[in-house]
Amino acid sequence: MAGFDLLSVVALLEDIPAKGLLRGQVGTIVETLAPGVFEVEFSDDSGRTYASLALRSDQLMRLRHEPDHRAA
Repeated sequence: MAGFDLLSVVALLEDIPAKGLLRGQVGTIVETLAPGVFEVEFSDDSGRTYASLALRSDQLMRLRHEPDHRAA
């Protein structure tokens, strides 16, 4: 899926109560499981993983740390 690559930093677009995750929590894509399905790892500030689960691309938003210079 365009925009999501291995190690992309993403944010949840919806709550996932069963895992204790809330909309806006930040994770990292660690594996592509199928087209549009990714294993996302959520870690605390010390680097300890507190959740890892398969999510669809429509549940995620890619976060960016730099501007897209191609848009200029």
